Amino acid sequence: MSDSLHLKCVRESRSALIYPPGMSLGNLTGSWRDMKPVLDKEKCNKCGLCWIYCPDMTISRQNDYEIDYQYCKGCGICAEECPTEAISMVREDSD
Repeated sequence: MSDSLHLKCVRESRSALIYPPGMSLGNLTGSWRDMKPVLDKEKCNKCGLCWIYCPDMTISRQNDYEIDYQYCKGCGICAEECPTEAISMVREDSD
């Protein structure tokens, strides 16, 4: 981020850093995790609970449900909320 945008955000909020929407798109956070969610598409009933509960909005439901591993932190909330157990958490290094 440029210094000028940082200073602008500080000046406009006066007490906190408030960045414009979309500022985190350049911060790929997927390298933090040690567990990753794996979706079994045959078990998935497309209820959308994983999409609703994902705090990082890494689950896409455009054409089919898919997980964006570039941003997924591996919290496991999607797997916990899935009523059909279509999402399982596996070690990151095992594929």
